[in-house]
Amino acid sequence: MLAELLILSNAKTIAQRIVDKTGGDIRLALPLGLGKANTIVNALTDLAVADPSIRLHLFTALTLQHPRPASDLQARFLGPAITRLFGAYTALDYATRLADGNLPANIRVQEFFFQAGSWLGNQSAQQGYIPVNYTHALDTLLALKPNVILQLLARDKDRFSLSGNTDITVDLLRARARGEQSFILASEINAQLPFMPGAAELNPDELDCVLDDPASQFELFSVPKRPVELADHAIGLHVAGLVPDGGTLQIGIGSLGDAVASSLILRHQQPDTLRAVMAKAPFPGHAAAQHSSFTRGLYGVTEILVQGFLRLIKAGVIRREVEGALVHAGFFVDCHDFYRELRDMPEHERRLIQMMPVSFTNQLYGDELPKRAARQNARFVNAAMKATVLGGVISDITDQGQIVSGVGGQFNFIEQAFALQGARALITLQATRESKGKVVSNIVWQHPHETIPRHYRDIIVTEYGIADLRGRSDAECIMAMISIADSRFQADLLAKAKAAGKLPKAASVPAPHRNNTPQNLRNWLAPVVADGTLVQFPFGTDFTDVEQQLLGALSLLKAKAGSYPAMAALLWRGLVSSKSPAQLACLQRLSLQQPRSVTEWLTAQTVKGALAIATEH
Repeated sequence: MLAELLILSNAKTIAQRIVDKTGGDIRLALPLGLGKANTIVNALTDLAVADPSIRLHLFTALTLQHPRPASDLQARFLGPAITRLFGAYTALDYATRLADGNLPANIRVQEFFFQAGSWLGNQSAQQGYIPVNYTHALDTLLALKPNVILQLLARDKDRFSLSGNTDITVDLLRARARGEQSFILASEINAQLPFMPGAAELNPDELDCVLDDPASQFELFSVPKRPVELADHAIGLHVAGLVPDGGTLQIGIGSLGDAVASSLILRHQQPDTLRAVMAKAPFPGHAAAQHSSFTRGLYGVTEILVQGFLRLIKAGVIRREVEGALVHAGFFVDCHDFYRELRDMPEHERRLIQMMPVSFTNQLYGDELPKRAARQNARFVNAAMKATVLGGVISDITDQGQIVSGVGGQFNFIEQAFALQGARALITLQATRESKGKVVSNIVWQHPHETIPRHYRDIIVTEYGIADLRGRSDAECIMAMISIADSRFQADLLAKAKAAGKLPKAASVPAPHRNNTPQNLRNWLAPVVADGTLVQFPFGTDFTDVEQQLLGALSLLKAKAGSYPAMAALLWRGLVSSKSPAQLACLQRLSLQQPRSVTEWLTAQTVKGALAIATEH
């Protein structure tokens, strides 16, 4: 059978075959994230750029790109390390052209989920965005009737696997098998892609042609681990107590996901330590919090498989099998170590991690009874950007309507939390953020756009505690949300609620919640960081020691940028600080140890000031 499969070593040949077979009217579906066959996509894009008669309509999500430095300082930090941190990943030409503003009129790009923040301010990308829940993306795509799919595959001798992108492709192939769709499935082999057995495996008959070219191999896109801040750790500790033994878990990518996973491991392996940490918390906990080890263990069902799940399996937290699997997931994208860990697993261990379509992971429709039986006491944990005091959640959009990322599967999992007996949706967010030198609250009175409407309010967690909102009145909800807000903003939120007639005039913040301050947070958790119980990178990092020191300083500089007084304060701190060996190493990493201009000298001093302040915190 494999002998009949058309395996080619030239992407241009495949691209031309696609043009010939489609007559040059190409409706191209690309998997999100890692699943894109970049070499073939670029060859097809080149043909369309050279020939305006070719119409190329791309529908996809999460186009991965190396970050573009927005400042000289970012360029100094990222430039020497961008390939090491993000991988020698082949750039997608359509994305580069879209970012540069020179995408020709005969190429159209539409996405339903953005790489976070990557397309802010880009008119073409913002105008082409399609807002759909992840499970509805399939219907949107089927209506477009794609005639080409280009997919990156893993290969093991005569076997082929969709690897980390079963998400929508599996259902598209089922639709084609039923005669409801007709498309070319061209694929590209990547040796670094982990071979995932089970539902991710493809029958070679399903493939029209395959690019297998050692010369075009590229490294998988790596998402560098971000440091887990004190606020993230606090949120993770709060969440860990809300996950019942024998239950079901979903978490996402990023520092909050890492914080939750590491706190669950702490609970399982060192329950006495966790109890001692939580006993010293200056913020009231949840009455139903549990801090004992997991005896039955958890089962994972998640949209995105992240490294935290692998470590939870290794730690024995996730060990409840469902249909021969410990975890069912829709797609994956993570760091270098994550891919290596999956590749190095014996196949019998990899089989315990089953990649499935999102129609399985993200919803109950279809085989509903076994899904309900499996997803016992589910806890769906997702991050947000902001939340209103009435319980609305903002996760993907600014107040000006700019799309930051997309809803993805967040609403899908919250809907499941209300449909499943004993399930809860946990939305996590830091209580504040700093922009242009000004600290603002992430808990707000109102927002013009909500990702999750307030009538789906459930549990919201900040570093200052847990707001359990399901079934509560508006007044109770507002007070619970104000109680987990930063105390610097509680009075204003209280006043707005009273002015709107949503709280009694005599209402006040409960006494135990009046000290929600960063200093109290530091007093609580700094000792636990100092003794090594909590660490900045619980699952490792590709950043060097010097780069790790710089991360906090550069984050501080980004938060202060745009505020003259704030930047002046950093400059002054740098001027009065002596240059320590650690600071010198950081300046050398940025090529600022010997400034060659006034601008470089000023930059070096502000970096010194930021390093000094970041070290204190």
